[in-house]
Formats: sequence, C-alpha cells, structure tokens
Amino acid sequence: MKSTTRGTLAALVTGVAAAVGAAATPAAAVGTVPLPVPLGGAETALGMELPRVGGELPLPTAGSPEGPRFAEGRLLPAGAVPRLPVHGGLPGLDVRAPLAHALGDGFDHVGVSTPASGLRAVSPGLTADGPLTGPRAGHAGLPDLKQPQLGLLAPALRTAPGAEMVAGPGL
Repeated sequence: MKSTTRGTLAALVTGVAAAVGAAATPAAAVGTVPLPVPLGGAETALGMELPRVGGELPLPTAGSPEGPRFAEGRLLPAGAVPRLPVHGGLPGLDVRAPLAHALGDGFDHVGVSTPASGLRAVSPGLTADGPLTGPRAGHAGLPDLKQPQLGLLAPALRTAPGAEMVAGPGL
C-alpha cells in the first residue's frame, strides 16, 4: 500500500471516529451554558473583594408539532396551522457579594441564586373549517353548506422558577 493511500485511509478513519464521538454527545444533552462574569482583574486593581457574578443560559430545543387530526363532519383537519412546542428554560443567576458584618460577626457574605429552570412553551396555532361539509349519502354524495369556522389556539407557557438567598461566612 502506498504512503498516500495509507495517509488518506488514516484521515478517513480519524474523521469517522470524530463524527461518531460527536454524535454520542449531542448539544441538546448539555442543557445550559455557564456565563461567568470575570471581575478578578478589577478586584486586583482595586485591592478589594468584589461580588462574584455568574449565570446559566439554557439552550432551547424545538419539539415536533402534532400531526393533523381528522374529525368526522369536518372538511379540513383540526389544527390547520399546528402549534410548535419549544423546550428551554429561564436563565439562572448566581451573585455572591461581601457584606460588612451588618448581620453580626459570622455573616460577612450574602448570596442570591436563581438556578435555571425548565420552560415548556407552545406557539399559537390556527384551526379552520371550510363552508362545506363532507359528502352526504342522502344528497347523492354532494356536500351541504355550513358556516365557515376559524379559531386561534392560544400559546401556553409552563415553568416553575425558584430562588435562594443565603448569608454566611466566606460564601
């Protein structure tokens, strides 16, 4: 086997191995991305302890919409424009700040933490029905006239956020 053939084969095997490794850990499995706020340089320059601030940014993922649902007596399926579910979260925040012993000797730091919480949302949708019914056996297979219908499916949000405040020595 020539050296160029071996090199090409080695590159191909390496590329396939990298693709398999990337597929094993999808981006959706990560959940949140940490967002630190670097204040170390300002802390050193000012010669004092500054608050520590960080956060989490959730990664939204789109779900799959429901398919059309056919109902007896309707010409068009229910959910003409389907609602799209989106799963994500509310961002989290973590703040730790020095406190000048205002609560006593054992309390020199205060912290507020709001972890990233899950959020499920469904976009608005549209349902419609035409001015004709389905074919009627009693009318030689011809449809009847009826009032057209148009409806808006409201969006929905569901989440359960939380927060925690702590005070203590050297948080």
